[in-house]
Amino acid sequence: MRDATYRVTRRVEFSAAHRLYREELGDQENFDLFGPCSNPYGHGHNYVLEATFEGPLDPHTGMVIHFRELKGRLQELVVAPLDHRHLNLDVAFLRGILPTSENLVRCLWERIAQPAEGRPYRLHRLRLYSTARNWVDYHGPTVHESPLKETPNA
Repeated sequence: MRDATYRVTRRVEFSAAHRLYREELGDQENFDLFGPCSNPYGHGHNYVLEATFEGPLDPHTGMVIHFRELKGRLQELVVAPLDHRHLNLDVAFLRGILPTSENLVRCLWERIAQPAEGRPYRLHRLRLYSTARNWVDYHGPTVHESPLKETPNA
């Protein structure tokens, strides 16, 4: 089946802290909106990200993407900049963005989805687990989706 489309998924893990708060709100309003996630010192998660790529088989290798290539790409674009960091304070590409799981996965999409030159595969889905019971699926921007706007949470 040379014309078939395949999906390949790689899972990576990273630990990071963040704080959900809006500077224009007081402490009680932030607590009412975000609960304990608005703790002034932040709190942490052991995140798991699944990145699924889709495409045809390369006739030379019999693969969509070599797992070694996928591992290196996710290590460089996700794990290295995020692992053991405070998302509000330490990560340049998240400056001014409220680091909810939804915003985080969208920012990661922007980093990971850049096509590799000469490769026919594309990013199909990101699934970000913030806990074993909570995750966000993202399939990329839609025509109605506005770009992320900076918020005063730098």
